Amino acid sequence: MTRGSPTHINSQRWPSVALPGTRSDANVRQNGLMSVTGMTKLATDVADGQDFIVFDGECVLCSGFFRFMVARDKAQRFKFATAQSPLGQRLYSHHGLPTRDFETNLVVIEGVVHQRLDAFAAAMRKLPGFWWVLSVCRFLPRIIKDPLYYVIAKNRYAIFGRSPTCMIPDKTLQARFLPEGF
Repeated sequence: MTRGSPTHINSQRWPSVALPGTRSDANVRQNGLMSVTGMTKLATDVADGQDFIVFDGECVLCSGFFRFMVARDKAQRFKFATAQSPLGQRLYSHHGLPTRDFETNLVVIEGVVHQRLDAFAAAMRKLPGFWWVLSVCRFLPRIIKDPLYYVIAKNRYAIFGRSPTCMIPDKTLQARFLPEGF
């Protein structure tokens, strides 16, 4: 992968995907990824500079990750969207990801989209306290972490279960969701 390509290792040595947009020198960061202000209308409408997480609302494991993040993100750094929502569907489709069988959560921090185990690591790094320790999984070699992630992702419904419907958040939680994110 080359610097400035859509997917590359960023300055934190985390594989990431730049959200697409029209490039201008003012909007391209040193690591070659687009800033939030340089994204397409879809991405700027989504983020507006806010970090966010897109998760599978039917997966018990993914919904557990959502609840974990809400409980620990006291500063409300992250907004959320379900993968099943109109917004989630557009984002997954836009990034060439399956829009029915969600193989990864998306964690967007400062305009950079993280996937798979790197998404988990990126989210943990931004939580207060000692949760950053869990972000060390980003240092695992890709040859180990990707197959491990895919085994869990492929079998998550069998292992953890599946909710027949997406959850319905109360008014407080609804405020944490992006527009069209639920």
